[in-house]
Amino acid sequence: MQVQKINEFLYLIDLEPAGFANSIASYVVLGEKIAIVETGPTSTVNNLLVGLKEIGIEFGDVDFIAVSHIHIDHGGGVGTLMKHLLNAKLIVHPRGAPHLVNPEKLWTQSKQVLGEVAELYGEPEPVSPERVIQASDGMAISLGRNIELEILETLGHASHHFSYCEKSGKIIFLGDAAGIHLNRFDVLVPTTPPPFHLEITLSSINKLIQKAPKLLCYTHFGVAKNAIEKLERYAAQLRLWADVVANGVKKGETLETIHENINKKDQTLKAVTSYMKTHPIMSRGIVKQSVQGFMEYFLKQTK
Repeated sequence: MQVQKINEFLYLIDLEPAGFANSIASYVVLGEKIAIVETGPTSTVNNLLVGLKEIGIEFGDVDFIAVSHIHIDHGGGVGTLMKHLLNAKLIVHPRGAPHLVNPEKLWTQSKQVLGEVAELYGEPEPVSPERVIQASDGMAISLGRNIELEILETLGHASHHFSYCEKSGKIIFLGDAAGIHLNRFDVLVPTTPPPFHLEITLSSINKLIQKAPKLLCYTHFGVAKNAIEKLERYAAQLRLWADVVANGVKKGETLETIHENINKKDQTLKAVTSYMKTHPIMSRGIVKQSVQGFMEYFLKQTK
Protein backbone atom coordinates (compact mmCIF):
# COMPACT_ATOMS: atom_id res chain seq x y z
CA MET A 1 0.00 0.00 0.00
CA GLN A 2 1.41 3.41 -1.04
CA VAL A 3 0.06 6.93 -0.50
CA GLN A 4 0.84 9.72 -2.94
CA LYS A 5 0.04 13.39 -2.34
CA ILE A 6 -1.23 14.89 -5.60
CA ASN A 7 -1.86 18.45 -4.41
CA GLU A 8 -2.85 20.29 -1.23
CA PHE A 9 -6.26 18.59 -1.06
CA LEU A 10 -5.91 15.34 -3.00
CA TYR A 11 -4.25 12.01 -2.20
CA LEU A 12 -4.00 8.73 -4.11
CA ILE A 13 -3.95 5.44 -2.22
CA ASP A 14 -2.65 2.47 -4.21
CA LEU A 15 -4.88 -0.38 -3.00
CA GLU A 16 -2.57 -3.12 -4.32
CA PRO A 17 -4.98 -6.05 -4.78
CA ALA A 18 -3.09 -9.31 -4.15
CA GLY A 19 -0.01 -7.14 -3.53
CA PHE A 20 0.07 -5.89 -7.11
CA ALA A 21 0.82 -2.15 -7.40
CA ASN A 22 -0.53 0.30 -9.98
CA SER A 23 -3.76 -1.63 -10.46
CA ILE A 24 -6.55 0.01 -8.43
CA ALA A 25 -6.51 3.50 -6.93
CA SER A 26 -8.68 5.17 -4.34
CA TYR A 27 -8.66 8.95 -4.06
CA VAL A 28 -9.09 11.07 -0.92
CA VAL A 29 -10.38 14.63 -1.32
CA LEU A 30 -9.85 16.92 1.66
CA GLY A 31 -11.94 20.02 2.26
CA GLU A 32 -13.74 21.00 5.42
CA LYS A 33 -15.47 17.72 4.68
CA ILE A 34 -13.71 14.58 3.42
CA ALA A 35 -14.66 12.40 0.46
CA ILE A 36 -13.24 9.11 -0.77
CA VAL A 37 -13.65 8.41 -4.49
CA GLU A 38 -13.65 4.66 -5.25
CA THR A 39 -13.29 2.03 -2.56
CA GLY A 40 -11.82 -0.79 -4.59
CA PRO A 41 -12.79 -4.38 -3.74
CA THR A 42 -13.46 -5.95 -0.37
CA SER A 43 -10.02 -7.57 -0.24
CA THR A 44 -8.25 -4.18 -0.24
CA VAL A 45 -10.34 -2.35 2.37
CA ASN A 46 -7.67 -2.82 5.02
CA ASN A 47 -5.09 -1.22 2.72
CA LEU A 48 -7.42 1.74 2.25
CA LEU A 49 -7.86 2.12 6.00
CA VAL A 50 -4.10 2.02 6.52
CA GLY A 51 -3.75 4.70 3.85
CA LEU A 52 -6.26 6.94 5.62
CA LYS A 53 -4.28 6.59 8.84
CA GLU A 54 -1.06 7.50 7.01
CA ILE A 55 -2.71 10.67 5.65
CA GLY A 56 -3.82 11.44 9.21
CA ILE A 57 -7.57 11.04 8.75
CA GLU A 58 -9.78 9.88 11.61
CA PHE A 59 -12.28 7.31 10.35
CA GLY A 60 -15.20 9.18 11.88
CA ASP A 61 -14.28 12.32 9.94
CA VAL A 62 -15.01 10.86 6.49
CA ASP A 63 -18.27 12.35 5.18
CA PHE A 64 -18.73 10.82 1.74
CA ILE A 65 -17.77 7.71 -0.20
CA ALA A 66 -18.33 8.16 -3.93
CA VAL A 67 -18.16 5.21 -6.33
CA SER A 68 -18.12 5.49 -10.09
CA HIS A 69 -20.13 2.30 -10.52
CA ILE A 70 -20.86 -0.92 -8.69
CA HIS A 71 -18.47 -3.35 -10.40
CA ILE A 72 -16.62 -5.00 -7.55
CA ASP A 73 -13.16 -3.64 -8.41
CA HIS A 74 -14.59 -0.12 -7.98
CA GLY A 75 -17.29 -0.33 -5.32
CA GLY A 76 -17.19 -3.89 -4.02
CA GLY A 77 -15.53 -2.86 -0.76
CA VAL A 78 -18.00 -0.16 0.19
CA GLY A 79 -20.11 -2.26 2.57
CA THR A 80 -17.05 -3.41 4.50
CA LEU A 81 -15.51 0.07 4.49
CA MET A 82 -18.64 1.70 5.88
CA LYS A 83 -18.45 -0.54 8.95
CA HIS A 84 -15.33 1.48 9.84
CA LEU A 85 -16.36 4.90 8.50
CA LEU A 86 -19.48 5.24 10.61
CA ASN A 87 -20.40 8.78 9.59
CA ALA A 88 -19.91 8.41 5.84
CA LYS A 89 -22.71 8.45 3.27
CA LEU A 90 -22.43 6.58 -0.02
CA ILE A 91 -22.88 8.41 -3.33
CA VAL A 92 -23.93 6.05 -6.13
CA HIS A 93 -26.04 5.93 -9.30
CA PRO A 94 -29.72 5.05 -8.62
CA ARG A 95 -29.47 2.01 -10.91
CA GLY A 96 -26.54 0.69 -8.89
CA ALA A 97 -27.75 1.46 -5.38
CA PRO A 98 -30.05 -1.59 -4.93
CA HIS A 99 -27.16 -3.93 -5.79
CA LEU A 100 -24.97 -2.48 -3.03
CA VAL A 101 -27.78 -2.63 -0.49
CA ASN A 102 -28.32 -6.28 -1.44
CA PRO A 103 -25.17 -7.46 -3.28
CA GLU A 104 -26.15 -11.11 -3.68
CA LYS A 105 -26.93 -10.80 -7.42
CA LEU A 106 -23.88 -8.58 -7.95
CA TRP A 107 -21.63 -11.22 -6.40
CA THR A 108 -23.17 -14.06 -8.41
CA GLN A 109 -22.74 -12.19 -11.68
CA SER A 110 -19.22 -11.09 -10.76
CA LYS A 111 -18.17 -14.70 -10.25
CA GLN A 112 -19.69 -15.68 -13.58
CA VAL A 113 -17.89 -12.90 -15.47
CA LEU A 114 -14.60 -12.66 -13.59
CA GLY A 115 -14.06 -16.22 -12.35
CA GLU A 116 -10.98 -16.48 -10.11
CA VAL A 117 -10.46 -12.73 -10.20
CA ALA A 118 -13.77 -12.28 -8.34
CA GLU A 119 -12.45 -14.45 -5.51
CA LEU A 120 -9.29 -12.33 -5.46
CA TYR A 121 -11.45 -9.22 -5.05
CA GLY A 122 -13.70 -10.73 -2.39
CA GLU A 123 -17.44 -10.86 -1.78
CA PRO A 124 -19.22 -7.51 -1.26
CA GLU A 125 -21.01 -6.81 2.01
CA PRO A 126 -24.35 -4.96 2.09
CA VAL A 127 -24.73 -1.23 2.70
CA SER A 128 -27.48 0.12 4.97
CA PRO A 129 -30.06 1.84 2.72
CA GLU A 130 -30.35 4.86 5.03
CA ARG A 131 -26.69 5.68 4.33
CA VAL A 132 -27.12 5.78 0.55
CA ILE A 133 -27.41 8.97 -1.51
CA GLN A 134 -28.88 8.13 -4.91
CA ALA A 135 -27.31 10.95 -6.89
CA SER A 136 -28.15 12.44 -10.27
CA ASP A 137 -26.33 14.07 -13.18
CA GLY A 138 -25.23 17.62 -12.38
CA MET A 139 -25.60 17.26 -8.62
CA ALA A 140 -22.79 18.94 -6.66
CA ILE A 141 -21.25 17.84 -3.36
CA SER A 142 -19.63 20.77 -1.55
CA LEU A 143 -16.68 19.85 0.65
CA GLY A 144 -15.85 23.42 1.68
CA ARG A 145 -12.66 25.43 1.00
CA ASN A 146 -13.94 25.97 -2.56
CA ILE A 147 -13.73 22.21 -3.23
CA GLU A 148 -16.78 20.74 -4.93
CA LEU A 149 -17.45 17.43 -6.65
CA GLU A 150 -19.82 17.69 -9.59
CA ILE A 151 -21.48 14.41 -10.51
CA LEU A 152 -21.40 13.53 -14.20
CA GLU A 153 -23.44 10.67 -15.59
CA THR A 154 -21.03 8.99 -18.00
CA LEU A 155 -22.72 5.90 -19.36
CA GLY A 156 -21.36 3.40 -21.89
CA HIS A 157 -19.12 1.13 -19.85
CA ALA A 158 -22.06 0.54 -17.51
CA SER A 159 -25.64 1.78 -17.24
CA HIS A 160 -24.92 3.01 -13.70
CA HIS A 161 -21.72 4.99 -14.20
CA PHE A 162 -20.73 8.34 -12.71
CA SER A 163 -17.57 10.36 -13.10
CA TYR A 164 -16.76 13.15 -10.64
CA CYS A 165 -15.39 16.58 -11.54
CA GLU A 166 -13.58 18.64 -8.91
CA LYS A 167 -14.20 22.11 -10.26
CA SER A 168 -11.48 24.27 -8.70
CA GLY A 169 -8.63 22.01 -9.75
CA LYS A 170 -10.22 20.91 -13.03
CA ILE A 171 -9.79 17.28 -11.96
CA ILE A 172 -11.95 14.41 -13.20
CA PHE A 173 -12.23 11.04 -11.46
CA LEU A 174 -13.00 8.76 -14.37
CA GLY A 175 -13.92 5.34 -13.04
CA ASP A 176 -14.04 3.25 -16.23
CA ALA A 177 -15.47 5.98 -18.48
CA ALA A 178 -12.22 6.46 -20.42
CA GLY A 179 -10.40 3.15 -20.26
CA ILE A 180 -7.50 1.71 -18.29
CA HIS A 181 -4.38 3.85 -18.08
CA LEU A 182 -1.22 1.77 -17.93
CA ASN A 183 0.75 4.62 -16.40
CA ARG A 184 4.16 2.98 -16.72
CA PHE A 185 3.75 3.04 -20.50
CA ASP A 186 1.24 5.89 -20.97
CA VAL A 187 -0.98 3.44 -22.84
CA LEU A 188 -4.77 3.32 -22.78
CA VAL A 189 -6.72 0.06 -22.95
CA PRO A 190 -10.46 0.12 -23.69
CA THR A 191 -12.89 -0.98 -21.00
CA THR A 192 -15.80 -2.05 -23.19
CA PRO A 193 -17.15 -5.42 -21.96
CA PRO A 194 -20.72 -6.44 -22.82
CA PRO A 195 -23.20 -4.84 -22.74
CA PHE A 196 -21.32 -1.99 -24.41
CA HIS A 197 -22.78 1.05 -26.18
CA LEU A 198 -20.34 2.83 -28.50
CA GLU A 199 -22.26 6.01 -29.26
CA ILE A 200 -23.21 6.52 -25.62
CA THR A 201 -19.59 6.05 -24.58
CA LEU A 202 -18.33 8.56 -27.15
CA SER A 203 -20.97 11.03 -25.96
CA SER A 204 -19.76 10.56 -22.37
CA ILE A 205 -16.16 11.20 -23.40
CA ASN A 206 -17.21 14.39 -25.17
CA LYS A 207 -19.06 15.42 -22.01
CA LEU A 208 -15.81 15.01 -20.06
CA ILE A 209 -13.85 16.99 -22.65
CA GLN A 210 -16.34 19.86 -22.36
CA LYS A 211 -15.34 20.22 -18.69
CA ALA A 212 -11.84 21.22 -19.90
CA PRO A 213 -10.02 19.10 -17.28
CA LYS A 214 -6.35 19.52 -16.44
CA LEU A 215 -5.88 16.24 -14.56
CA LEU A 216 -7.46 12.82 -14.98
CA CYS A 217 -7.65 10.44 -12.03
CA TYR A 218 -7.91 6.88 -13.31
CA THR A 219 -9.09 4.13 -11.01
CA HIS A 220 -6.92 1.89 -13.19
CA PHE A 221 -4.47 3.65 -12.69
CA GLY A 222 -3.10 6.93 -11.46
CA VAL A 223 -3.12 10.66 -12.22
CA ALA A 224 -2.42 11.88 -15.74
CA LYS A 225 -1.81 15.33 -17.21
CA ASN A 226 -2.64 16.36 -20.79
CA ALA A 227 -6.20 15.43 -19.91
CA ILE A 228 -8.00 16.54 -23.06
CA GLU A 229 -5.38 14.90 -25.29
CA LYS A 230 -5.87 11.61 -23.45
CA LEU A 231 -9.64 11.75 -23.73
CA GLU A 232 -9.41 12.53 -27.43
CA ARG A 233 -6.88 9.74 -27.88
CA TYR A 234 -9.23 7.29 -26.17
CA ALA A 235 -12.14 8.34 -28.41
CA ALA A 236 -9.93 7.81 -31.48
CA GLN A 237 -8.90 4.38 -30.16
CA LEU A 238 -12.54 3.38 -29.74
CA ARG A 239 -13.29 4.46 -33.30
CA LEU A 240 -10.33 2.40 -34.55
CA TRP A 241 -11.61 -0.66 -32.69
CA ALA A 242 -15.10 0.00 -34.02
CA ASP A 243 -13.85 -0.02 -37.62
CA VAL A 244 -11.93 -3.28 -37.13
CA VAL A 245 -14.77 -5.04 -35.31
CA ALA A 246 -17.53 -3.82 -37.63
CA ASN A 247 -15.54 -5.11 -40.61
CA GLY A 248 -14.91 -8.44 -38.84
CA VAL A 249 -18.55 -8.90 -37.90
CA LYS A 250 -19.57 -8.15 -41.49
CA LYS A 251 -17.19 -10.89 -42.68
CA GLY A 252 -18.39 -13.36 -40.04
CA GLU A 253 -14.99 -13.54 -38.32
CA THR A 254 -14.58 -15.18 -34.93
CA LEU A 255 -13.79 -13.39 -31.67
CA GLU A 256 -10.24 -14.80 -31.81
CA THR A 257 -9.65 -13.44 -35.33
CA ILE A 258 -11.05 -10.01 -34.53
CA HIS A 259 -8.99 -9.91 -31.35
CA GLU A 260 -5.85 -10.66 -33.38
CA ASN A 261 -6.74 -7.95 -35.88
CA ILE A 262 -7.22 -5.43 -33.06
CA ASN A 263 -3.73 -6.27 -31.75
CA LYS A 264 -2.32 -5.71 -35.24
CA LYS A 265 -4.12 -2.43 -35.93
CA ASP A 266 -3.86 -0.78 -32.50
CA GLN A 267 -0.19 0.14 -32.36
CA THR A 268 -0.39 1.25 -28.71
CA LEU A 269 -1.23 -2.25 -27.52
CA LYS A 270 1.93 -3.72 -29.04
CA ALA A 271 4.06 -1.89 -26.47
CA VAL A 272 2.30 -3.60 -23.57
CA THR A 273 1.62 -7.10 -24.90
CA SER A 274 4.22 -8.80 -22.71
CA TYR A 275 3.19 -6.77 -19.66
CA MET A 276 -0.48 -7.70 -20.02
CA LYS A 277 0.32 -11.38 -20.50
CA THR A 278 2.08 -11.51 -17.13
CA HIS A 279 -0.29 -9.20 -15.24
CA PRO A 280 -2.34 -11.20 -12.69
CA ILE A 281 -5.57 -9.41 -13.65
CA MET A 282 -4.99 -8.08 -17.18
CA SER A 283 -3.93 -11.55 -18.31
CA ARG A 284 -7.41 -12.92 -17.53
CA GLY A 285 -8.84 -11.83 -20.87
CA ILE A 286 -9.77 -8.20 -20.20
CA VAL A 287 -8.88 -7.08 -23.73
CA LYS A 288 -10.78 -9.99 -25.26
CA GLN A 289 -13.84 -9.11 -23.13
CA SER A 290 -13.64 -5.56 -24.43
CA VAL A 291 -13.49 -6.82 -28.02
CA GLN A 292 -16.49 -9.01 -27.27
CA GLY A 293 -18.39 -5.92 -26.10
CA PHE A 294 -17.79 -4.30 -29.48
CA MET A 295 -18.81 -7.47 -31.31
CA GLU A 296 -22.09 -7.76 -29.48
CA TYR A 297 -22.77 -4.07 -30.10
CA PHE A 298 -22.34 -4.46 -33.86
CA LEU A 299 -24.18 -7.78 -34.00
CA LYS A 300 -27.19 -6.03 -32.49
CA GLN A 301 -26.97 -3.38 -35.22
CA THR A 302 -27.33 -6.05 -37.90
CA LYS A 303 -30.54 -7.53 -36.45
